Parts: sequence; structure tokens; C-alpha cells
Amino acid sequence: MRHPARLGIALAIALATAGCSTAAGDGSRSDTKPAAKAASITSCGRQLSFAEPPKRAVALDQTSTETLLELGLQDRMAGTANLKTKIPAKYQAAYAEIPVIAPKIATGEQLRAATPDFVVGGSADLFTKDRAGTREELDDLKVPTFVSAVDCPQENPAGKSPFELLFSDYENLGKIFGAEDRAAKLAAGQRATVAKAQKTAAEVPQGKDQPTVVYLYSVFNGMPYVAGKTGLPSEMSRIIGAKNAFDDVNEDWPEVSWEEVAKRDPDFIVIGDLSERGRPGDSAAEKRETMTEHPVISKLAAVRDNKILEVPGIELDPSVRSVHALELLAKGMKDLGYVR
Repeated sequence: MRHPARLGIALAIALATAGCSTAAGDGSRSDTKPAAKAASITSCGRQLSFAEPPKRAVALDQTSTETLLELGLQDRMAGTANLKTKIPAKYQAAYAEIPVIAPKIATGEQLRAATPDFVVGGSADLFTKDRAGTREELDDLKVPTFVSAVDCPQENPAGKSPFELLFSDYENLGKIFGAEDRAAKLAAGQRATVAKAQKTAAEVPQGKDQPTVVYLYSVFNGMPYVAGKTGLPSEMSRIIGAKNAFDDVNEDWPEVSWEEVAKRDPDFIVIGDLSERGRPGDSAAEKRETMTEHPVISKLAAVRDNKILEVPGIELDPSVRSVHALELLAKGMKDLGYVR
């Protein structure tokens, strides 16, 4: 935002009147028509109150976009941004009717031009002065902001798992939009998937025989980025009975060395396929090739014996798709022979 004060004055009226002056559709493309009732929730330490459901919501990232689409709220969306990979087929028709305010990360100017009455982001770092604007700046314009609970664990009850935090996002968004039934159904279905995957852990050896895993998310400038302690894959590992080999690194996706991966000597490796993102080294095939050609990594038993699983890379970050990756991991553990 090059001129935040001027933009705030110029657009405050548009933002304040967007909800009543802009037609958002009659919900005919959705089986979840928001009910006109007040709601109050807490998001990442901030209390949000709504006299009625938002009519012009903007999603700042693909994760938030797909969550809103899964809840059937496309008629209440005034914009989306930061698409990292292809939209799944089941969302494509709805997505095609939502304005893309920015192909990558949205700026304050781009966001305000969409005259939102609610902004949703999967992570707090989308709300900075050089991006969409801070939550405080948007508060001053009477635009409430929602940040996924998964990105704010310090604000949530101790012991609540990342998946439960993700499900609480569905439920809170359901309250805001008057779509509680759809949100409850989504959360219940995904809780059942997690419970099913947890049964795998009971059949996997523990103690010194517990299988270890390295999650290879990306390779940039020849260096691997793997799942650390705070990323969702550590929770996935716990659920299926494996141990993340980099659980001692307090980051989501730290850069490490190939020599350090070899030192951890994982029993199996999970590759995140990011081929749709299109950067060098993103595809699963490129990552396999890199490992098989590396003078040290190629000697690991996991590589020699092809104890490698592939999952969509985007599903390794918290999203409405993550339970699918969990299912693939549970099945992969059985296929690799780690389940009794």
C-alpha cells in the first residue's frame, strides 16, 4: 500500500456499503444459502462479530478459496488470489465465476479494489503492510479478517491437534456464513478419515522398530526442503504410527543438506509432487532423479529399495485436501509392509 491513508479515505465508503449495494447472487449455485443471523467467533486472537453473513468475501490464498468452495459459498465471494496449483475438478465451475484479484499474493491496492466485507487467509503472513495490509489496517476500514487456526497454535487450547484446528476453521466459517450444517458435515467426514487412519498406528511397530520418514517437499538450488516439527506432516506421521526424522527441527519446511538426510537414514521417503507449480525440481520425477543420482542419497536403503511414496505436495500443507494425503500415507505404510 503506497498511500494507505489516502486509500483508506477514498475506499472506506465503498467498503462500508459493499455488503448492501452489491448483489452477491441468490445462492442458486450453492446448496448452502447463508442465513441472515448474527455470529461471533475468535480468529487468531481477534474477536470477530457479524450482524449478518458476509456478501463479498475475498480469499487470499488457494487454501482459503477451496475451503469456502467446499462449504458452497462461491456466491458470497468477491475475489480470490495466489493460486499455486490447479483447482480440483469439483470446484472448477464455481471457481471460474469468482474474480481473481491477483494471480500471486495480493497487495493492499488489489484487495481494496475488490471492496470486500470479509477477508480470509490461510496464514498470518498474508496480512502485512507490503501484502494485503495488516489486520489492524483492515479493522480500521471495518473489514474483519480471518486467519486459519492452524497458523496460530499459540492462540488455541493446548493439546489441540493441527487437524482439529483445521476442522475448527470449517466450523467457525460455517457460523460466520450461516452454513453450520455444511461445515459440521465436512468436519465430521474428515474426522472420520483421521480416525480410520489412526487405526494404522496400532498395527505399526513402535519403540526402536518404529519406522522413520523424511518428507521431501521441494528441491531449490539443489538443496532439499523437508518437513520439520511444526508442519502438518509430523502430525500425519504420529497418526499413522511413523516418526518424522526431522521432528527435532522447529520449523514447518526447513532447508537441510542431503548429507543430513543421509545421516537420518529414514526407513521411507514421502515426496511431495509439485509439478503443477512448475519450478525446476518440483515434480516427483525430478526429485526421484535427484536422489538416485546423488552420490550419498542414492546409497540409502529407502532409495535403493524404492521405499518412496508420492503425494500431492499441496496436500502436505493444512487444507481441505490434507485428509486425502493422510489416506495415501496410511495406505502406503501398508503397501511398504510396515503394518503388521
